[in-house]
Amino acid sequence: MRPAEPVDPKTVAQALANEFAKTAVTRDQLGGTPKAERDQIRASGLLGLIIPSDLGGLGASWTETLDIVRTFARVDSSIAQVFAFQHLMLATVRLFGTEAQWHPWFRQTAKNNWFWGNALNPLDTRTSSEIVAGQREFHGKKSFCSGATDSDMLIASAIDAESQKLLIAAIPTTRQGIILHQDWDNIGQRQTDSGSADFEHVRVDEAELLTQPGPLSTPFACLRPLIAQLIFSNIYQGIAEGALAEARQYTLKQSRVWSASLASDIASEPYTLLHYGEFWVQLEGARLLTNRAAELLDLAWGRAEALTAAERGELAVAVTAAKVATTKAGLDITQRMFEVTGARATTAALRLDRFWRNLRVYTLHDPVDFKLRELGDWALNQQYPNPSFYS
Repeated sequence: MRPAEPVDPKTVAQALANEFAKTAVTRDQLGGTPKAERDQIRASGLLGLIIPSDLGGLGASWTETLDIVRTFARVDSSIAQVFAFQHLMLATVRLFGTEAQWHPWFRQTAKNNWFWGNALNPLDTRTSSEIVAGQREFHGKKSFCSGATDSDMLIASAIDAESQKLLIAAIPTTRQGIILHQDWDNIGQRQTDSGSADFEHVRVDEAELLTQPGPLSTPFACLRPLIAQLIFSNIYQGIAEGALAEARQYTLKQSRVWSASLASDIASEPYTLLHYGEFWVQLEGARLLTNRAAELLDLAWGRAEALTAAERGELAVAVTAAKVATTKAGLDITQRMFEVTGARATTAALRLDRFWRNLRVYTLHDPVDFKLRELGDWALNQQYPNPSFYS
């Protein structure tokens, strides 16, 4: 009997995306947890995409992983966010923890198809940590817990009551005292489960704390925010590419030539062609910047603990430029797409506005104005962005 042929992750992802596209409009209306879609991803084996092959994963590069994130984002950016955060959480334990911690977590994730959720949100300091009767506890509230519902593991943060330092831990989602609320009902990214959580005296073992080397402690550990920002850029890019693809199909099949136009059909209408030309230039420029940043991330990831501050700084500039470009191109395309589709394209049945709604919500994650200021400081003063949880 011949061994099974190795599965191409990109082919698997495209097949999943084709399925997700069939229900994307309906699920955008419903909101809530995309349980069936998450289970499809579990069964696909893609949750171990970034995990090295010797630990049971697929051993993909960041370029390959982010390409799949973008594939999902073209049809359903909520699924793309939940899937991408899986790999951001895995990167978090790799960057902030010890080999003795992340090796077994990686193996179990690959073996059991664990989904990881986010309850970090460093700007929300309402969760504190203290030692009670010899046992560390997390207690308080946390907002924007994307992907936490239906997850198996959580990355959670708290402020240490004694030192006032940020503590980050990897804990089972089913741990007693963790309460996840279904209170995410925003205009976009409606199935990311980015609601709130309560931590009611949740036990956290010392072996679950990511303190060696800890958050943002070395140039390599400082890759975590850059991975997050590049994830955002790829999702923004995917949303814009998906919007343009749907607009193109509608234009060619449904749009009409305006009565004052001299064109005989919509495919030769000059103003329509002008708009599509503008869209393509914006999208292509953003794509090239985003791809280049992914290539630099792979180089930095390969350097591991040998990564220098200057190398990290070069990557930060590239990632920040991609973030700005994808934000601006995406917002322009997703709102101007109606200029090339027409009034009938605004029917609620199509929900073409979901592309703009999703992008508008997601691009407010952290202000792009501050990204431009950082790039200005680089362009004028040759100062790299200062490492933080957002740069």
